[in-house]
Amino acid sequence: MFLANENFPKPSTIKLRTNGYDVKSIQEDSPGISDSEVIKIASELNLIILTFDSDYGELIFKYAKETPPAVIFFREKGYDPEFAGAALLSLLKSKSLIFSNAFTVIESNNVRQRFYKK
Repeated sequence: MFLANENFPKPSTIKLRTNGYDVKSIQEDSPGISDSEVIKIASELNLIILTFDSDYGELIFKYAKETPPAVIFFREKGYDPEFAGAALLSLLKSKSLIFSNAFTVIESNNVRQRFYKK
């Protein structure tokens, strides 16, 4: 379901896994690969990218590179390394967002989405 980018905190990856979500990790499986390679893996495996790297928005919208199923970009890291996992779990429980073909930005008090064509 998810592909945690290399900069996504391991405690957040573990938090998602312990709550029943399938999370593959670039940090564990392929450290050092490029953003384009991450997008390719996400596309091949139909996974949503979890990242703190804003470059994905530029790759998708400005350079029209290959598009992944979705990207969730966390603008703020918070003080707790489980912050991103907890924030995502909260959103998933609300069931009010559609992540497919969307670049979702999670901020401390706001969630924004911009959709793109696959």
